[in-house]
Amino acid sequence: MTRIFSGVKPTGHLTLGNYLGAVRQWAEVDQHRAESLFSVVDLHALTVDHDPGRVRRLSRQAATLLLASGIDPERATVFVQSHVDEHARLSYLLECVATDGEMRRMIQYKEKSALERARGGSVRLSLLTYPVLMAADILAYGADEVPVGDDQVQHVELTRDLAVRFNQRYGHTFVVPRATYPKVAARVMDLQDPASKMGKSGDAGAGIIYLLDEPDVVRKKILRAVTDSGSEVEYDREAKPGISNLLEILASCEGGSPEGLSGVYESYGALKKDTADAVVEMLRPVQEKHKELVADPAYVEEVLRRGAERAREMSRPTVDTAYRAIGLLPPVDEAR
Repeated sequence: MTRIFSGVKPTGHLTLGNYLGAVRQWAEVDQHRAESLFSVVDLHALTVDHDPGRVRRLSRQAATLLLASGIDPERATVFVQSHVDEHARLSYLLECVATDGEMRRMIQYKEKSALERARGGSVRLSLLTYPVLMAADILAYGADEVPVGDDQVQHVELTRDLAVRFNQRYGHTFVVPRATYPKVAARVMDLQDPASKMGKSGDAGAGIIYLLDEPDVVRKKILRAVTDSGSEVEYDREAKPGISNLLEILASCEGGSPEGLSGVYESYGALKKDTADAVVEMLRPVQEKHKELVADPAYVEEVLRRGAERAREMSRPTVDTAYRAIGLLPPVDEAR
């Protein structure tokens, strides 16, 4: 059976972009067609300055929202990355296969390190090497597919390169994964800056719809979304990025295509109203289920405990094989 791995990073509250670009696909499609692992990748949240308490709160919230979105822990493995030691164990081996040049060419490292320096801060070494940890996240489980947004394609390509290189040098150890993409809304853009992705860690929330935003807040943000010159409601990412973003959001909510909605609306206002209504209705069951799960924290903890156990069982044989292949002695009791 095909195996899938993907994760969410607890650096901010999950957004509409996270849901349409990834989480809904995991719940509605991926967990039903493949052996799926979905992780809260909390170690990745440590690559920049952070508040420890906030990371813990956001990690729990992210796990709860995955379950609220319809991911079934009886079908899929839901767990927290730091609860499974194999991620860190394998990451160091892959650092011994990766090169400095590869790391410094990563687009997100260039962007995030420049931002840190502009703020007067220092750049943590983990920011440079975290794509290797991401590769370890995937390769430890022998994942065949990695559902991603288009901004993560470079990371999957690095993962493939490291898997092939390790296999060639030390013997076949890893499955070489491939990236997969949702058909619509792979990259939802900021409502106030349609040239930028709707990210969890945006400085201001005016252009970001969070999964737990109240309906009135969602409506206000969409009705105030930046639009484009002219009055034609057409799907054209280059000429009309603001309207195209709204069309993609609406199409994704309704299961259609943005091209199919092009020309249907006579005004920007009508498009915004329908988009707001669609988003509110789509998020309603997620928010209701989230409230139920928050009231039962013991259930969420048990899901994460069992998920980590399954993840360890699945990843340990591959990581142990990698340790032997690269030339490390097995533990003494194992050697006997």
